[in-house]
Amino acid sequence: MPNHIRRAIEITPAAGTRERIIDITTLGRRTGRARRIEIFFYRAAGTTYLCTGAGGAATDWHANLLANPNFTFHLKNGIRADLPARATPVTNPAERQAVLAEIVADLNQPHDPGTVRPTRLEDWADSRLMRISFRHRP
Repeated sequence: MPNHIRRAIEITPAAGTRERIIDITTLGRRTGRARRIEIFFYRAAGTTYLCTGAGGAATDWHANLLANPNFTFHLKNGIRADLPARATPVTNPAERQAVLAEIVADLNQPHDPGTVRPTRLEDWADSRLMRISFRHRP
């Protein structure tokens, strides 16, 4: 992966809300047709994640990725790139707790103007969480 794209994905806690917005293209679980969905991504413990956020309500993107874990990760603000990726649900309670704690701590940084304060870890406990791995193009 080129360095400028890797740096755009490996955002720091100083990244604002805009830098965290991407699109994903996944197959619809009912239709099998490609769907493009806007979503936030997060970095924690050196890994990229998609997360439903506080409340953890069911979402189309999560259901679609459970049914079809291969998708395209579209960087669209600043650096633009379409990256083949794979989603894996994070179900281990200890891993979930550690990742969600890091995400919430990051969002509570005073330099992130897009976050409603306070963000509390307990509000994120039921979030659907997917670990993202980037695949090399064939």
